[in-house]
Amino acid sequence: MDTKILHTLEYRKILNTLQSFAQTTMGKKKAEQLEPISELEEVKRLLQQTDEAFTFDRLKGSPSFGGIVDITASIKRAEIGGTLNPHELLGISNTTLAARRLKRQIAALHDDEKVESIFYISDQLSEQKALEDAIRICIDDNAEVSDSASVTLAQIRRELRGGEARIREKLDSMIRSSTVSKMLQDQLITIRGDRFVIPVKSEYRSYFGGIVHDQSGSGATLFIEPESIVAMNNKLRETRIREEREIEVILQKLTALVSEQAEWLLVDVDLLGSLDFIFAKARLARELKATLPRMNDRGFIKLKKGRHPLISIENVVPTDIELGNDYTSIIVTGPNTGGKTVTLKTIGLLSLMAMSGLFVPAEDGSQLCVFDAIYADIGDEQSIEQNLSTFSSHMTNIIRILKNMTTKSLVLLDELGAGTDPAEGSALAISILEHMHQTGCRMVATTHYSELKAYAYERKGVINASMEFDVNTLSPTYRLLVGVPGRSNAFAIAERLGLPGYILDYARGEVKEEDQRVENMIASLEENRLTAEQERESAERLRQDMEKLRSRHQAELEKLEQQRDRRIEKAEEDARNIVDKARGEAEKIIADLRQLAMEEGASVKEHKLIAARKQLDEAEPEKRKKTVKRTSTATKSRAIGPGDEVLVYSLNQKGHVVEMSGTKDAMVQLGIMKMKVSLNDLELQQSAPAEAKPKQKPVTGVKRTRDDNVKSELDLRGTNLEEALMETDRFIDEAFLANLGQVYIIHGKGTGILRSGIQDYLRKHRHIKSYRLGNYGEGGNGVTVAELE
Repeated sequence: MDTKILHTLEYRKILNTLQSFAQTTMGKKKAEQLEPISELEEVKRLLQQTDEAFTFDRLKGSPSFGGIVDITASIKRAEIGGTLNPHELLGISNTTLAARRLKRQIAALHDDEKVESIFYISDQLSEQKALEDAIRICIDDNAEVSDSASVTLAQIRRELRGGEARIREKLDSMIRSSTVSKMLQDQLITIRGDRFVIPVKSEYRSYFGGIVHDQSGSGATLFIEPESIVAMNNKLRETRIREEREIEVILQKLTALVSEQAEWLLVDVDLLGSLDFIFAKARLARELKATLPRMNDRGFIKLKKGRHPLISIENVVPTDIELGNDYTSIIVTGPNTGGKTVTLKTIGLLSLMAMSGLFVPAEDGSQLCVFDAIYADIGDEQSIEQNLSTFSSHMTNIIRILKNMTTKSLVLLDELGAGTDPAEGSALAISILEHMHQTGCRMVATTHYSELKAYAYERKGVINASMEFDVNTLSPTYRLLVGVPGRSNAFAIAERLGLPGYILDYARGEVKEEDQRVENMIASLEENRLTAEQERESAERLRQDMEKLRSRHQAELEKLEQQRDRRIEKAEEDARNIVDKARGEAEKIIADLRQLAMEEGASVKEHKLIAARKQLDEAEPEKRKKTVKRTSTATKSRAIGPGDEVLVYSLNQKGHVVEMSGTKDAMVQLGIMKMKVSLNDLELQQSAPAEAKPKQKPVTGVKRTRDDNVKSELDLRGTNLEEALMETDRFIDEAFLANLGQVYIIHGKGTGILRSGIQDYLRKHRHIKSYRLGNYGEGGNGVTVAELE
């Protein structure tokens, strides 16, 4: 893209803002180097990255790139054999740590919200945990080599601390001496050139032995190393040299580790810069309240409430622009200071931003095109140095545009034909516009010439537009009106400002009749437009009111449904309470029956009582899932008769009709219970056979005494666990009613599954007092002996 166009459309100012949102040096560099791209798929890929980063920022907040520095120079120096200092090594460690943390953050979001592009970039970051730990062990947070870096270094530093302590102890006893203290300027110990010294008054130099290392500015104080500690300072100096050598060895080892990973680290630096740059684009989008544009390569532009990004949101007037479908060229006419130039720059700058993978400040659904180039001739670019007038400067630009533009170019022309004779300028402007229009490029041009209004009206694919002007306030509204040519408004403005009427009348008489008709037509169009706009606003308000009303009705409907569900749940709860009460009474009756059977020796089977209780449990109504559609009462009344299988709605249970109780009720057999049920609560499931005559089964009791032949052992070998449990249940019932004290259950040894299942069942059975495996002679592990209560 031509750098002059980027400057004209103020593209670099957008990049400067983008740079401010980048957190790393690498990200800022990528933002500075950003340029528009003319390949549709590549632009879509860049916009997808921005969109994913915007999603990340919205859901998780902007990720931190703190600790990441540009370590490229350090890595390259390590590659050529240089030794890295502690600051450089700490920077590498912090960068790898931050990269690992960022990689985890993006991966965590990707699990919940797919962010394919940035996940692909972050997933390529290498894991440098070993290098990071090696540096952390040796370098502390202050970029100092720590004692833990090596055993040798730790020993040397212990010697250093011990030597310093001995020297300080020696000097401390010296300066506290009454003889020496009077010779000192201050009773303190200081250091000069890595050697411990004391401040001595200059007049006592001859009385004080040792080495002078420094003196004060006035010369009144000499910093002397007493002779008694010279040897100690020398030894301390030797220890420090050993420390420096050991530190150098440690740094060389760490540098070698960095060199081994140099290739991966350089890739990581570039990836981190790319991620920072992508998230900077997301932050810019949030700052500008920008949205993701839809991109195409067919020359179509549709901006919804597009805003110039360099004008504050409070002051900018949004613009609606469509170009490339019904018309490929727009001719904008109207007076100065109406916003024509800002409109041109808005179209051009937003196109450049979208082609760079940036969101644009416009409403959702806006569309922009990937052009092969954008050309602009905007503003007064007269050059005194090149001896070019305004007209010459414009012509130079236009000639360059004509030479380079293609059918896939966007051309923006401001004040076309200005700076010369109006007649020649308008003719030249029409000729240039016609040539560009025939080329097939997308074009927006502004002009003062009224002749261009007629040109736009006559040419297919060319449309007039103007900037709205409020005559009442004598000020522009900065709104673009497509389809309406601009008016000069000169007479209206002059009249409002107080120009005498006779002068205005004379001026109007000088205007050609054809021009006057055009002005009247434009005025009529503008009046119709204002009326249509008012009606549209009224319709929009009505639509919003209807939407609010619909939302309120929807909320009330939901409230009613919730109330209905609560009432149904309450009814279901009441029904369950009733059934629980009935179950309690039935349990009491069953207990009485069992007691009666034991007392009278009746053979009411325990497992039958358990089955009856199970049927009673199944009679509990379930929570309503959906409304069951019933057949009409009249149909059911005619269809249901004795012997029919029916469904009882209230209990959600099937049974058989025993007999009819009048015309509205029926006696229904539900398991062991008989109930009188309303016909309205029944639904026919299956009719009784025609030849079968319904008859009530007599309830009989089978008596069994001790004399009955009840065996004391049960052989279950060859059965599966489910069958065995059923037989065991029946067997224990019979043994209990026969008053047997002990029974034998033969299950065999096998895999032990049958034995374990039966013993688990016996453990929970109410009539089993205890159980054990068979003894020697009873069958051993193949038999379980149970003792009944």
